[in-house]
Amino acid sequence: MLSRPFRSVLYIPGSKERALEKARGLAVDAILFDLEDAVTPDAKVAARATLAAALAEGGYGQRYRIVRINALDTEWGADDAAAAAEMDCDAVLLPKVRGAADIDALAKLVGSKPIWCMMESPLGVLHAEEIAAHPQVEGFVLGTNDLAKDLGTRKAADRAPLQYALQKCLLAARAYGVIAVDGVYNAFKDDEGLTAECAQGRDMGYDGKSLIHPAQIDIANRIFAPTEAEIDLAQRQIAAFEAAEAEGQGVAVVDGQIVENLHVATARAMLAKAEAIRAVTAQES
Repeated sequence: MLSRPFRSVLYIPGSKERALEKARGLAVDAILFDLEDAVTPDAKVAARATLAAALAEGGYGQRYRIVRINALDTEWGADDAAAAAEMDCDAVLLPKVRGAADIDALAKLVGSKPIWCMMESPLGVLHAEEIAAHPQVEGFVLGTNDLAKDLGTRKAADRAPLQYALQKCLLAARAYGVIAVDGVYNAFKDDEGLTAECAQGRDMGYDGKSLIHPAQIDIANRIFAPTEAEIDLAQRQIAAFEAAEAEGQGVAVVDGQIVENLHVATARAMLAKAEAIRAVTAQES
């Protein structure tokens, strides 16, 4: 069960001081401070110092701080990892993870910091279980753009060509208690499309959505949060089941549907998520 929400996970360029400053005031659950794709090759070395200074300055409140480094097989990766190990961040995100050996290599450079994994390659998806099983892995972020490129898929609104990869990574994450964040939605001005894709990821079981623009935050926060109707139903299911148990019964009925232990567990998890969201919101207000 998550102790904090990851409904909205926003990419911020590690090289852009203005963006780093603006992120301090955004209602986002987590920030992916990016040293990889969002930073040009000639700015990568300087970006480390820029990001380290911003994190040292603080001001990000309860937002979970994740630093995405460059891949370890690039000229910047090892130095990024060594720098991230000293940064005031909560986790390090490794791109293009292919297997558990990549996690072992990063762990040698970042010590005990939690490791997140970009699941964005065919090998990574095929090895999702061994990656999730690694004791230092805390989260998955789906890299659906890179994955679609490597697979040669065509764009589809329902993401049918990516369903196996999305489901396999989610299954691995759930099997080992790993946080799972869905891939980005590229059309940041398309609220309807983003809403639909967030709803799809939520219904699959993902914890939240990775985002490329602050304009996407409100939709992700809303879609990945329990609704008032869901909270009400969960409360009534728990109350009804507890009443049934007190009478020696193993099941209850709510709104014409059977409620068993498994439904109560789901209801309690939903209420815990709602409470975690309320706690974060209260601390930021």
